Amino acid sequence: MKLSDGVEQAMHSVAMLASLAEDQVLSAAALAEFHGVSQSYLLKHLQAMSRTGILGTVPGPKGGYRLARPPDEISLLDVVLAVEGGEPAFRCKEIRRNGPNPVADSFFTAPCQISAAMLRAERSYRSELRKVTIAHLLAEVQRDDDGTLEARSCAFLDANVRIIGRSGTK
Repeated sequence: MKLSDGVEQAMHSVAMLASLAEDQVLSAAALAEFHGVSQSYLLKHLQAMSRTGILGTVPGPKGGYRLARPPDEISLLDVVLAVEGGEPAFRCKEIRRNGPNPVADSFFTAPCQISAAMLRAERSYRSELRKVTIAHLLAEVQRDDDGTLEARSCAFLDANVRIIGRSGTK
């Protein structure tokens, strides 16, 4: 199975937003710059995550994005489904019914064995992604970091974070 580049970009953006305080946001431009990706492509995925309740938005020229839920309540599956949609990766077209020498429909009453196997694999894949939260990933990164990654992120955040006030942005 191949996931779009948007999934990776979305996961890294959510991880970065997890480090913000409640009154802070980051713009799509800042997130795109930090990750070295296309702002317009990333924006599409940030908007999808906003629609699904992963991200919150503050509108306006001084607005931006922040998490709508705590990092321990956002799973990798949540992000994948927001970006890729909820359809299974494998969609059986029942091609076993095609071709020459057709057989009776009674041979096709049970689901295709290939489709059944692929759907079992999809359930396992989703189950594993559901177990991993953004908080879990951040704890792993922090455990393995010698301070270099944290310093890089902090310097960027210091220069790009936007503070929002009670009645809007500052």
